[in-house]
Amino acid sequence: MRVLLALGGNAMTSADGGARPEDQIRAAGIAMRSVAELVARDVDVVITHGNGPQVGNLLVKNELAASVVPPVPLDWCGAQTQATLGFVLMDCLEAELARRGVVRRAAAVVTRTRVDAHDPGFVKPTKPIGRYLSQDEAALLIDHGETWEHRGDKGWRRVVASPEPLEILDAAAVAALVDAGFIVIANGGGGIPVVRDEDGALHGVEAVIDKDLGAALLARTVDADVLVIATDVSNAVLHYGTPEAQPIERVSVQGLRSLAGEGHFASGSMGPKVDAACRFVERGGTYAVISNLDNIIDAVAGKSGTVVVNE
Repeated sequence: MRVLLALGGNAMTSADGGARPEDQIRAAGIAMRSVAELVARDVDVVITHGNGPQVGNLLVKNELAASVVPPVPLDWCGAQTQATLGFVLMDCLEAELARRGVVRRAAAVVTRTRVDAHDPGFVKPTKPIGRYLSQDEAALLIDHGETWEHRGDKGWRRVVASPEPLEILDAAAVAALVDAGFIVIANGGGGIPVVRDEDGALHGVEAVIDKDLGAALLARTVDADVLVIATDVSNAVLHYGTPEAQPIERVSVQGLRSLAGEGHFASGSMGPKVDAACRFVERGGTYAVISNLDNIIDAVAGKSGTVVVNE
């Protein structure tokens, strides 16, 4: 069995959201225990991850230093966090494998994802990122070419495009490493968004790719049998946050799509996870699971979480 495991960016922070280097290393170590156990059981694992808290840290540094040095573009932030988190996850995973006497190596691939330069998101960016600033603070960053919107009493917030991921450009490198026996960490944060010019040249763009949709694309690219989306809840839930809340267990793609159409899943949180799980199964995956890190072993076996099947 080959599993694509998608770790939420918050899986690399402490329980209270702390993102100090020591917090991230400790949290990554906890996440990699489950991965090492899967590998010890002869499950072929490919890992991807979110990077929201980590990119958020870089954005704060951009803002604080904007009067001294130009802000680092968002695609560079994605590349930096892919490399940093990949390095941390590799170290933690190899340590956990060594404790189990398992001889396997990990590799991290800084990965680009192609998007359409004419994606509607670039016309009017709507994805909010980073923290709220005052008008004067935002004005300095607007002068550097960023798009900021006034959001009422909270102040100003940056908005960027969130285009549809079309192609993982470094898929061949990922596949070669997987075939060579490496446990590969790739496409972090949905991939570094790039567009192809008319002359064939590629360049990064200021955008955020949804990490869950990127995970579904990577899962198909590496011929994964199962997609597991690890988040901070054990299941997708109907009537979330109400007394009628009900966890969803085994469900068909058609049933889950219907529930999504009824508005059960928030667009900024569970909605993309539901969409990604459905896309993976609709395009040939055996099943997809939405679960939490504590239940990853059972989730991979289809015995825990929200299990999405094509029936």
